[in-house]
Amino acid sequence: MAKKLNSSSCGSGHEVDIVKDIQLNLLDCKVCFKDFNKDCRARHLLCGHVLCQECVSALSHPVLRKLECPFCRQLCSLDQTSNCQVLADLQEMLLLHESRCAAPPHCAEGSLCLERRLGSTPAVLGGWGTLINPVGLDILGSVGTIVIAHDGLRRIVVLSSKGKILNSFGSRGRETRDISYPLDVAVCPMGHVVVTDGGDRAVKIYTSRGTHIITIKASFQLPWGVDTDKSGNIVVSDALAGFLFQIKVDYSNRVRFDCHIAVSNLENPKAVACCAVTGNIATIEHFKSNQHTRLNVFTKDFHIIYQNNSSNIRLHFDVWIHVSAVTFDPNGDVIVVDNIQGTIWSLGKPWHEFVPVPLLSANLINPVALTWINNKLIILDSGDHTVKIYNAVCTESTTQ
Repeated sequence: MAKKLNSSSCGSGHEVDIVKDIQLNLLDCKVCFKDFNKDCRARHLLCGHVLCQECVSALSHPVLRKLECPFCRQLCSLDQTSNCQVLADLQEMLLLHESRCAAPPHCAEGSLCLERRLGSTPAVLGGWGTLINPVGLDILGSVGTIVIAHDGLRRIVVLSSKGKILNSFGSRGRETRDISYPLDVAVCPMGHVVVTDGGDRAVKIYTSRGTHIITIKASFQLPWGVDTDKSGNIVVSDALAGFLFQIKVDYSNRVRFDCHIAVSNLENPKAVACCAVTGNIATIEHFKSNQHTRLNVFTKDFHIIYQNNSSNIRLHFDVWIHVSAVTFDPNGDVIVVDNIQGTIWSLGKPWHEFVPVPLLSANLINPVALTWINNKLIILDSGDHTVKIYNAVCTESTTQ
C-alpha cells in the first residue's frame, strides 16, 4: 500500500478510489463520525474495534472503568485500550501523499474556484437514529434551522444548526395528513413545509410546527423533487409523467391552489432547484435506457437556457458526472451532486462557457441533497444518515 500511495501516478483513478475508501472506512470514528487526528485519537479496544478517545471515555463506566464495544458487545477495561498507531501512521502517509499530489484545480475564466472557499472538515449533525435513510432537506429561516425528510416514524425532522431536534411531524401512515413515502422536502418563504409523498402520489403542505394544511393530488403520478421560488410558488417534478408542475397556493381563509404543467416531455425528472438570485430553475432527468443523466436549466418562466447530459460532459471534459442532485450557490452558479462517486461539482453558469470544478469528495459517502445558507454548504449524506455543513472561508464573488 505504501508503495502504491507514493508512486508517481498521483492522479490515477484507481488510486483515488483506494485513498477515498481508506478515508471513508478507516480514518474516522464510527460512533461520532469525527476524523481521527491529534485531538481525536484512535483507540484500540480489546476486541480489535477502534473508537476515538472521546467515545471510549463517554461509553465507559465511571467507576468500573469498563465499556461495552458498540459493535460486538464485548466488555473491555479502559486499561486494556491502547493507541492505534497503525491508523496514525496511515493518516500521516495519506497527508504526505496529498501534499505531494496537490495541484490547484483548473477553473473556467471569470469564475471562482469554490474548492478554495470550503473548509475541509465539516460539522456533522444527525446520525443513525436521529435520521433514517434521509432523502431531502431545506432551510427554515435565516439562522440555519434544517428541515429533513427521512424514513422515521415521523417523516419530517427539524434540526437546529447545532443538531438539536426541535420538532418532528408527518406520521407514517395513509391518512391525508400522514406521509406514506417521502421523496423530497422544501420550505416556502413564509415557512410552510412542502413534502412530496410518493406513496400517496400527493404534495402535502404543513406549517413549520407540523400542522397539516392541505394535500394536493391533482394529476400526479409520482411527485418527486420539490422546491419553492421567492414568490412561494411550488415547483414539483413528476418522475412517471415526465412533467414539471408549478403550484400557486393561496393560504388566506379557505386554502386554494392552482396547479398547472410548466414543462412536459421530460424523462424521469427527479431533483428540482430554484435559484433565489436569478429565479432560474434546474431539474435532473434520469434516462431509463442507460445510466446517463441530463441537467436542464430554465428561466423563471420555464424557457430552457441550458441542457446537457453526462455523456456529453464526459466527451468534452473527460470526467464522468452522474448528476443526482442540484442547487444554486449564492452567486447563482449551478452546484451538482454525483452520488455514485460521492462528489460535489461546480458547473458555474453552464449556459456560458465553463469547466466542471470538483468541490468536495472527502467525508462524503452517498450525498443525496444539498443547499446553501449564509455561506455554508449543507449536504445530506444518506450513507451515514448525517447532515454535513461546510463553512466558506473566502467571500470572493464570481465575475458576472
